[in-house]
Amino acid sequence: MLKKILLALAVIVIVVVVVVAVQPSGFRVERTATISAPAPAVFGQVNDFHNWEAWSPWAKLDPTMRQAFEGAPAGTGAIYTWTGNKQVGEGRMTVTESRPNELIRIRLEFLKPFAATNTAEFAFKPEGNQTVVTWSMVGKNNFMAKAVHLVVNMDRMVGGDFEKGLARMKSVAEAAPKR
Repeated sequence: MLKKILLALAVIVIVVVVVVAVQPSGFRVERTATISAPAPAVFGQVNDFHNWEAWSPWAKLDPTMRQAFEGAPAGTGAIYTWTGNKQVGEGRMTVTESRPNELIRIRLEFLKPFAATNTAEFAFKPEGNQTVVTWSMVGKNNFMAKAVHLVVNMDRMVGGDFEKGLARMKSVAEAAPKR
């Protein structure tokens, strides 16, 4: 009887390992919004980490969060670090590419509550007096991340935050004085 139970458990473990192993090795989360403001105004909201507090979906989750800015004041080489409660965790963002009014690429390093390194991108497409902004994040899934993603969908987990952030960015950019 014990042998049958152990054999059944071994089969279950093997099946779970195989199911986890065949999960996608990467993920992508993406959201887009159209903002009634020129590309330079919208680009400036993202290119300078000092502006993020006004629209970031995570900025208000921890009023006591410690923040620091290093490197360049904005654009390539700008660095933002944070340490906060369990909702915001701890991490570091570094602008690795900044093409005015076109693209911003960020190395996003999470330290707590889990370690991960992803790439975030903001693409800007001018359309008349409006700017279409696409916020995306891509990352790789190691074995543990694949297992977690069986029960936690990254798109549902982060996508809503991207939507909130883009809506706040829209409010901020559209309320700014026109030049």
